[in-house]
Amino acid sequence: MKIAILSRNSGLYSTRRLVESARLRGHEPRVIDVLRCYMNITSHAPSIHYRGEDLAGFDAVIPRIGASVTFYGTAVLRQFEMLGVYPLNESVAISRARDKLRSLQLLSRRGIGLPITGFAHAPDDVEDLIKMVGGAPLVIKLLEGTQGIGVVLAETQQAAESVIEAFMGLKANILVQEYIKEANGADIRCFVIGDRVVAAMKRQAKPGEFRSNLHRGGTASLIRITPEERSTAVRAARIVGLNVAGVDILRSNHGPVVMEVNSSPGLAGIERATGKDVANQMIEFIEKNAALGKTRTRGQG
Repeated sequence: MKIAILSRNSGLYSTRRLVESARLRGHEPRVIDVLRCYMNITSHAPSIHYRGEDLAGFDAVIPRIGASVTFYGTAVLRQFEMLGVYPLNESVAISRARDKLRSLQLLSRRGIGLPITGFAHAPDDVEDLIKMVGGAPLVIKLLEGTQGIGVVLAETQQAAESVIEAFMGLKANILVQEYIKEANGADIRCFVIGDRVVAAMKRQAKPGEFRSNLHRGGTASLIRITPEERSTAVRAARIVGLNVAGVDILRSNHGPVVMEVNSSPGLAGIERATGKDVANQMIEFIEKNAALGKTRTRGQG
């Protein structure tokens, strides 16, 4: 198969591993910078062009679209879908996952365990909003933040009010969430492919830090997850509509709670912590599922 890998950097670990795995399995992978794609949107002959070349003849596309280019990246991916190219993750599912508020609302509607989460617009409502999520300490998150950037732990009522009002003054959209103290600065990244968790790792925040992101100095280790955690991760990915997802779970006193469903999970941390060839399993999934015209939008846009 000819496989397009939408990535802005062919040197990234995840991109390199996908290229290696695809070649080892006898396919023709090609890394394409999504921002250099441009499109002819027409009823009879839609096309995608790349550095002066008409991109045609691909059987599958693997989107590795960064959060900062979500709008343009999903537009290019939709164009591939219009051409009948099989997407490992569909554009509509990626859009859902990138909208943290929307994805939490979808998960909530289907009964997935979540931390108590508040969302408000007016500064006058801040006091009641804080009370709604159980008071301080609490976590404040920028909706557009990634890799732990824009996430603040407010340890007192006064600090929470100040931070929330400051974000609101900047016209930033934020979520306010209860702080799961019993997680002790650790979360579980479940790597879901299709209908199963193929690998899981525990991410532990460094001393004095509550964010467990590896980019922020967190450490990763192999972990055995419970059947409930496994089921929660698979269901969360399915609800958002993702074939491949990194589902971040906290162990709370009332069971597993989902923090986020990531549509473009990195491979470096999970492969090194677990020793599993996750990239190979992603290519294998494409082999089993890719067929011309099999692209479909799951659920509502």
